[in-house]
Amino acid sequence: MAVKEVCLFGNELLRERSELLDLNEEDPLEYLQDLRDTLHSLQREKGIGRALAAPQIGFLKRVIYVDTGDREISMINPLLLARSSDFFEVWDSCFSAEVSFFGKITRHRKIAVSYLNEGGERLVEEFNYDMSELFQHEIDHLDGILFIDRLIGSNIIMRAEWEKIRGS
Repeated sequence: MAVKEVCLFGNELLRERSELLDLNEEDPLEYLQDLRDTLHSLQREKGIGRALAAPQIGFLKRVIYVDTGDREISMINPLLLARSSDFFEVWDSCFSAEVSFFGKITRHRKIAVSYLNEGGERLVEEFNYDMSELFQHEIDHLDGILFIDRLIGSNIIMRAEWEKIRGS
């Protein structure tokens, strides 16, 4: 498989709603391997990042790949089943913005997601805080929503400033 070019903000594909992946007609491993290769390349290059959604590399399919360093998760056709009523604020960024700036957004503190894994097995998992935020961000990509659409006011900072805040 291959490292793909990441679609940057302004690319119309990022605003499209992705289609379900039909496991009877398409091999998810093709998409997942390209997502893996591209994410790992970006992590080495940028020194940051935990996930990619298929639209970010030009595939309008509902596929997400996550590698946090502690855990790898491949999600095919994820569906948000539940969201907590409580929220938290977080600084978010995106490879489609070259992780050059961060915006403060609000996310649900806890979510439940149903998805298919690489083998086609249906799983349901709950995620809290940073993992909850991560999957909300990636599922948003599948619906053509970018983190800048969720900004709290005009709370945007450059990556260098975010790194100072994070380090303190």
